[in-house]
Amino acid sequence: MGPEAYRIAGLTAALKDVGCTVTDLGDVACSPVAELEHNTNANNLAEAVAWTAALEEAAFNSFDGGKFPIFAGGDHSLSLGTVAGAARYAASLDRPLFLLWLDAHPDFHRIDTSDSGNIHGMPVGYVTGQDGFAPYFPPVAAPVKLANICMMGIRSVDVAEHRGLVEQGVAVHDMRRIDEFGVVRPLTEFLKRVSAENGMLHVSLDVDFLDPGIAPAVGTTVPGGATFREAHLIMEILHESGLVTSLDLVELNPFLDHAGKTARLMVDLTTSLMGKTVMDRPTGSF
Repeated sequence: MGPEAYRIAGLTAALKDVGCTVTDLGDVACSPVAELEHNTNANNLAEAVAWTAALEEAAFNSFDGGKFPIFAGGDHSLSLGTVAGAARYAASLDRPLFLLWLDAHPDFHRIDTSDSGNIHGMPVGYVTGQDGFAPYFPPVAAPVKLANICMMGIRSVDVAEHRGLVEQGVAVHDMRRIDEFGVVRPLTEFLKRVSAENGMLHVSLDVDFLDPGIAPAVGTTVPGGATFREAHLIMEILHESGLVTSLDLVELNPFLDHAGKTARLMVDLTTSLMGKTVMDRPTGSF
């Protein structure tokens, strides 16, 4: 129901209002799920493997002709496929993919480190080529370099994830750091690197990046998330950079929403990313 909630909230019309030409390609179809024997605690592993393969191919093809794909869906396991497909497309152009992860959680688990077995806690682990996903998931054609990832809004990290993030040097800007320094400095520093390396930039926006007071429609709410203005400021800076090439909108559960409040906010943030402003102003280059 996540994709349909975005349609009902007027995502297509809102994008057209800011001058975008929009094509709704419909929902991705998945091949019949084959039985998959495994001795892990991963939930719905066979389904996740099949959907990852389908989404990776759909994501790769969606860039054809210089398009800007927006992947709107359910839980964050969607990003196993979308980010992998974006990275493969970037590699086909001999460009690096950078990843801005806007989330309450780093989602850096491997199958063997997750106590819950929830695959939506594993996409960053998978797309960066961490061990533990073989032989179940398809190999990542172009793993995202850990140095090319910037996480913002993090405030719920499991012990195994924390260890891996520290040991491997992933840039994590948790809410404490945002409280101290704001969103502008870490984001602009990251964008300067993307520009300097001629990178493509994929933004993965999880509803729980936002404070549940303004975005309740998510099953993994964590208090103390980004405010309305912090989120819009990030999107406005991203638009001004001209560097973003694809976007995930994930973890929207319309059954937990209040009269479409969260869906409409996510649509508003998307239009900010695509250029909607209150007042036009001169911008500098990155």
